[in-house]
Amino acid sequence: MDPYTTPLPQYEPQVDETTKQLFKHSSAKRVSTDSVIAQALKKQYPNLELVIAPSGGADLLSYALSGHATFSPIDQDAGAGLPSSVVWKSYAPPARRIDGNPGSLVLNVEFAKYLYKWNGHEFIVYLVDGRDGTAYYPNIRNNYILTTDSKKADALIMAAGKWGNELHNEIWTKSAELYQSVMNASWDVILDSKMKKTIIDDHESFFNSRSTFDRLKVPWKRGIIYYEPPGNGKTISIKATMHMLYKRKDPVPSLYVRSFFSFMGPEYAISSIFLKARQLAPCYLIFEDLDSIVTDAVRSYFLNEVDGLKSNDGIFMIGSTNHLDRLDPGISKRPSRFDRKYLFPDPDMDQRIAYCKFWQSKLARNEEIEFPDKLCKAIAEITHSFSFAYIQEAFVAALLAIARGGGDDESDDATGDDEGWVGVGFSSSGEDDEIKTNVLWIEIQKQVAILREGMEEEKVKGSTT
Repeated sequence: MDPYTTPLPQYEPQVDETTKQLFKHSSAKRVSTDSVIAQALKKQYPNLELVIAPSGGADLLSYALSGHATFSPIDQDAGAGLPSSVVWKSYAPPARRIDGNPGSLVLNVEFAKYLYKWNGHEFIVYLVDGRDGTAYYPNIRNNYILTTDSKKADALIMAAGKWGNELHNEIWTKSAELYQSVMNASWDVILDSKMKKTIIDDHESFFNSRSTFDRLKVPWKRGIIYYEPPGNGKTISIKATMHMLYKRKDPVPSLYVRSFFSFMGPEYAISSIFLKARQLAPCYLIFEDLDSIVTDAVRSYFLNEVDGLKSNDGIFMIGSTNHLDRLDPGISKRPSRFDRKYLFPDPDMDQRIAYCKFWQSKLARNEEIEFPDKLCKAIAEITHSFSFAYIQEAFVAALLAIARGGGDDESDDATGDDEGWVGVGFSSSGEDDEIKTNVLWIEIQKQVAILREGMEEEKVKGSTT
């Protein structure tokens, strides 16, 4: 026995009366289930104190599984042929099958009894689904904690509750996959250097300046918008900022919101989001595609939470949108809500060259691809008015064509002079002869022409609607 653990008195009844009463109670329509269990426990353990805590506020099993405590099932004769626990098992598919993850088993505890050890103390914990009636609704599970000292149980509930309210290697909506993506992001982003510095300083100064806001007696909150056009670094800049804030000496948690969907309705979802943000503040609250999620149906709910009577101190809101014109003016043009807007324009010539060099470094070990320095400028010149996403698509499509043999197609003029692919702003004489026969250059020109044709069709379609 651990000499630092205070053991509980040994209770080994031949019949676990609480289990017996629970199954008897569950044989018909259930009413006052909590009272039945509490009464049975007090009768069975007259010398122990009983503390009841909903698992939603203090998930003792998850807290133990995280390494903060230990627990072991108490398997004893429940009497009358009744099981000592009821645990459902279900299959949870992997988030990404491509990673080779076979998925996992999820345990859904309806009834179980544990010996729980935490901080040098022992507890007997019954975890019971305490719902009443026959209608379907989310299960309500309670921890029934039996202890020699209720203050120890109170301390356990506080510790487990606090842990459960924090983010652990995840980004709320509690996505471990998004967390990994954020942890791999950095500010090595191709962006105007002045704008990048301004964005970084904007965030850092906010979270470093609480005392300044207090001294000036102004609310310690801020909102900014990243806008238009798509594919130019808004999302990666947000992830880089999330990573930067997470790595601070005083880490700032992030809440990433993609929708206001909830079975309880959008008003409940919006209220829950801002409630969580206030609990975690100071925090970074991100709304992806702001124009899509703040529709006319939810606009008033959203603005009530942004402007409402409750304090939003410590909340830095950021919204991204590809369609600033679709945002309600009350959101996009009122400084007290979103104070500043940052335009992410299509990359200029220098930025396109830098992006091509990024691809050059990615392909450096590919022996099938020749990527001379001159090609970076050549590709940058023919991709004017392209977003980073369009340039990326040109590279990906060209590399796929080369991989399946398209780059060696004898029907194409090896010099790149076939009609339709040359004439995109690059001369065919002089020093440019060095890349005229380059397979990547030939394929990139084809893909750029295809993409540009699609862009023009979109413009015509947009002008007629």
